[in-house]
Amino acid sequence: MVFDYSLAHWATFFTAAVLLNLSPGPDMAFILAQTAKRGVRAGFSAMFGIWAGAFVHVIFAALGLSAILATSATAFSVVKWVGSIYLIWLGLQALCAKGTAYAVNANISPKGLMKIFQQGVLVAVLNPKVAIFFLAFLPQFVEAGIGPASAQLFLHGFLIIGVAALIEPPLVIVGSKLTGYLSNNVCLSRWMDRGLGALFVGLGIKLATSDRI
Repeated sequence: MVFDYSLAHWATFFTAAVLLNLSPGPDMAFILAQTAKRGVRAGFSAMFGIWAGAFVHVIFAALGLSAILATSATAFSVVKWVGSIYLIWLGLQALCAKGTAYAVNANISPKGLMKIFQQGVLVAVLNPKVAIFFLAFLPQFVEAGIGPASAQLFLHGFLIIGVAALIEPPLVIVGSKLTGYLSNNVCLSRWMDRGLGALFVGLGIKLATSDRI
């Protein structure tokens, strides 16, 4: 199947995709937090987890399941509260940290990296605003006569993650430089934890008080 889109179509889409991936939010905050705290390997684990969670939303959008969140106040509220509670829980964990020196990349076990990956998946999946966004954003690029709408939605959703693959890895690498300053510096790591904890609690509260629109 070949999708014959115009140059203007792709220019508009990729411009929007770049701006989307650069915008701050729980996903980017989680990736940069893990990078700064534990280094580049942890950052990439968080990033892959976020991508996996975003891919779930892409599939939901392509199948039309995201429409349930957009039309059902109950479904939206359930996912919203679960997501907000999870973000606040992550924030409280950071706020309660005792400020021990951050681990370097070599000390992170595969089990630890998997845990970070799983947390990234949950951060992305449990954000109903992402599902609503994909449902509102992707259909704008569906064109009649090009192909099945579901296939077009999946293609554009997948390409948004592809754009993230170009933007986020350099940010992880740059962010990992902070690890050197945090290593063996208990005081600095304590304040870093407090700042990150406050950020995630704030994002959780913002999500909890958000509306569908």
